[in-house]
Amino acid sequence: MKNILKNSIRISIILCAFVGFVACNSPKAAFDNIDVNQFEKLIQKGNVQVVDVRTEKEYKEGHIKDAQNIDVLKDTFAGIAKQKLDRRKPVAVYCRSGRRSVQACEILKASGFKTYNLLGGILEWKSNGKSIEE
Repeated sequence: MKNILKNSIRISIILCAFVGFVACNSPKAAFDNIDVNQFEKLIQKGNVQVVDVRTEKEYKEGHIKDAQNIDVLKDTFAGIAKQKLDRRKPVAVYCRSGRRSVQACEILKASGFKTYNLLGGILEWKSNGKSIEE
C-alpha cells in the first residue's frame, strides 16, 4: 500500500512538472491585438505599414489614411503581401470588425512579418471618432 501511495505521489509530481514546463514554453500569440488608441499611436509614430484587408469595394467606401488594400479573402493574399510589404517594418492590419484581420495577421506572421491587429476593425475606429478617407 505504501508503494502505491509513493508511486502516486511521484507520478503527480512528474505530471505537475511536465504541465508547468509545457505552460511556460507554449508559443506566444502570433500577433499583438491592440485597441484604437494604440493603433492610432502606432501609425502616428511612422515606420509602420497599414494594411486594410477588406474587399476593394469596402476599401473604396472609406479607409484609414495611407492604408494599402490587400484583400485577405483572395487566394493571392500571401503572395501580394510578400511583394508589396517590407518584412523589416511592422504591419498594422485591420478589416471591418476584426475577424478577417486576425486571419491576415496569422498569414503575415507565418511569412515573417511583425503584425498588429486592430481590435474591432474599422467599425471600432469610426465609433471612436477617428477619421477615414474615401
